[in-house]
Amino acid sequence: MSSNVIKDKDMATAMDRLKLMPEFVDKYVNHLLSNGGSPSTVLGYLIDYEIFFSWLMAEGISDASTTKDITIDELEKLHVDEVTSYRLYLQHYRGNKSKTRGRKLSSLKSLFHYLSQIAEDENLYPILKRNVMAKIDIGTTNTKPDINKLRSKLLLEDEINEFIDFVRSGYRQKIENNKQALYSYEQNSLRDAAIISFILGSGLRVSEVVNCNLDDLNLKDQITTIIGKGQNDEGESVGVLFSPQAKDDLERYLEIREAVYNPEKNEKAVFLAIQNGESRGNRMSRRAMQAIVIKYAKAFGKTTTIHKLRQSFATEYNRHNGIHKTKNQLRHKKFETTEIYALVSDKEMIDAINRV
Repeated sequence: MSSNVIKDKDMATAMDRLKLMPEFVDKYVNHLLSNGGSPSTVLGYLIDYEIFFSWLMAEGISDASTTKDITIDELEKLHVDEVTSYRLYLQHYRGNKSKTRGRKLSSLKSLFHYLSQIAEDENLYPILKRNVMAKIDIGTTNTKPDINKLRSKLLLEDEINEFIDFVRSGYRQKIENNKQALYSYEQNSLRDAAIISFILGSGLRVSEVVNCNLDDLNLKDQITTIIGKGQNDEGESVGVLFSPQAKDDLERYLEIREAVYNPEKNEKAVFLAIQNGESRGNRMSRRAMQAIVIKYAKAFGKTTTIHKLRQSFATEYNRHNGIHKTKNQLRHKKFETTEIYALVSDKEMIDAINRV
């Protein structure tokens, strides 16, 4: 087969794959081709982006239901430790060797560099304001620091209950001399404990907690109904179990929800926040939830995030229940996505690796 025929075939395949990509990837592909990029290179990049975007959705880091729906805002909010998790996923569950992992990360670095340094929006500002991939050294292939770094961001074993107790009452000691912070804590501590306990007791994605309505909760049976994402339930209502501890924290919060947050009668959101200058509570935003988790985690002594709460649940749940039940609880499509928690939760395996 001649080189021209191969190029034409790769170009046709790349254009088909490009239809499944977000608009910002389309811009980058045009940039590559206009600067002499080969169809084979473009096709390879698109395959790499499809793997990465699919992983973001499976992990609940992105709310998108298709790769085309991935947003710039979601890329801007990525953390270094999430890229670390992706690197581990490539190594342990896709079986990618060091060179292949480096190429896949290099593809991402090229896209992020273009979006943050070359591409402009209508106001002549960079499309991507924050480039997490600029912090990633693709030459680092030692898995021991990666695994240990990921573990250090999670709440493991007794830390889960300790953290929830800290949010319920322990945080007060940290702010007792700050009247404004103390007032906010007294008003919101039951809500905040319910949010954190809910995630740590169910493994729900942050978007699912934000979108949770009163009618979705069945406290008696400890089930919440969500719109399915993962496995074969895309777009369908599915029930997710949550722990007795989460039930208790939810009940305490719901007892004071109306009195404290004064919502409109038609406000169905479970978790509410009162904006500055407002008198009534409205559905709490994803960003606000992320902020409170970071606040409490920092005071607790952990540099964790709201997504790490889901991973903490998954790691601990897998330790007690095994990978099959963990996959079902997290609603993952593939075992490969779930298996990372088996690795992280196996302390004996980690210790053995570290002794090598």
